[in-house]
Amino acid sequence: MRIKKIISQYRRDFTAEYECEHCGFMKTNSGYDDANFHNNVVPNMECEKCGKKADSNYRPLAPKYPEDYQI
Repeated sequence: MRIKKIISQYRRDFTAEYECEHCGFMKTNSGYDDANFHNNVVPNMECEKCGKKADSNYRPLAPKYPEDYQI
């Protein structure tokens, strides 16, 4: 899965549209805007339709705020 579009964000919590790179399945879910979420959680999300995870060439988004920045 990958983040296609961030719909709303409050501090580091956000709601986004996620899309499967393999079958195109879309779902809306929440997330947390930090490096761990973008680098580890998103690429390991399993698609509900085809059951696949992100490819090895997955490029994560960068967090909106630096890690040490308190919002």
